[in-house]
Amino acid sequence: MPGVRPTPGPGVPRTGGAESGLRDQFGRVASDMRLSLTDKCNLRCQYCMPEAGLEWLKKDKLLTAAEIVRLVGLGVNNLGVRELRLTGGEPLVRADLVDIIAALRKNHPELPISLTTNGVGLAKKAQALADAGLTRLNVSMDTLHHDAFLQLTRRPFLDQVLAGIEAAAAAGLRPVKINAVLLRGINDGHAAELLQWSLDRGYELRFIEQMPLDADHGWTREGMITAAEIRDLLSGTFELSPDPRDRDGAPAERFEVRLQGSTELLGTVGIIASVTEPFCADCRRTRITAEGKVMSCLFSRTEVDLLALLRAGETTADDDAVIARWQDAMWAKPRAHGMGHPGLGDADFVQPDRSMSAIGG
Repeated sequence: MPGVRPTPGPGVPRTGGAESGLRDQFGRVASDMRLSLTDKCNLRCQYCMPEAGLEWLKKDKLLTAAEIVRLVGLGVNNLGVRELRLTGGEPLVRADLVDIIAALRKNHPELPISLTTNGVGLAKKAQALADAGLTRLNVSMDTLHHDAFLQLTRRPFLDQVLAGIEAAAAAGLRPVKINAVLLRGINDGHAAELLQWSLDRGYELRFIEQMPLDADHGWTREGMITAAEIRDLLSGTFELSPDPRDRDGAPAERFEVRLQGSTELLGTVGIIASVTEPFCADCRRTRITAEGKVMSCLFSRTEVDLLALLRAGETTADDDAVIARWQDAMWAKPRAHGMGHPGLGDADFVQPDRSMSAIGG
């Protein structure tokens, strides 16, 4: 048709200004920003980090508070970001976390701001985070059993995590979402118990399939517990039925939960099946690492640096350069799982060099 520019195909450079947002060559538009505040963590979870830990980034390599505020501003004001998730590593280890959230809230009064945390130290900070303007949080907790928690995380901090979750709920950071990864032979028998505990307290539990993002590179497709297995583990106690609400790009498929043989709705549970039931076709996330690099896909092996541009200057022209580079990085987003097709564990899949803690969840 005259006057209509054809949509560029894969490999064709992006065209258009900031008004086109964070669009990729497959028609997806990112509006959910995941921003890592640090690569450091005080746990050593088997599915993420090696027992000895990792070599942490030096402080001058990390985004500063001012750079974080500026980058989020460009995303919200210029690129269509509508939701922000602060991640790590463990974001609670940043001494200026409360100040960062307060500055973001001041600039963006209506922006949903969430935090993903392991909960260690949360009890002391939950109220301050709520007062600063945090909307809600996700707490990673895989079991209610101390021995299994120690085996999974290599740290004896379960009581701290439980206290942190309780403090978050008391501070009004609801809905509190619990993220759990099941590992075969360690906590797979705890699934129904963890769901009942969450339902009793009004928390939203989400099971996450173990992904190939462990620093030890020990993940195998055959060894992981699948979404189908998770549903089976719950079915002895609960009846799951599809949640009628629109998924709206959310990574978790939600299910309404009832006891077997009962019609009483107890709540919901989510299952994030990144491996076996991928949702890449509706992915709306853009990820920024703690050192200011864009990862267009969680499994991408390509990272695009924004930090150097941020530190080059703060004029409108400098902002335009950051925006353009960010857009170019997202335009090159792969179709799925860092490749041209979904297939974690396929012969052509290459695991990213960095673990989840270094990328940002």
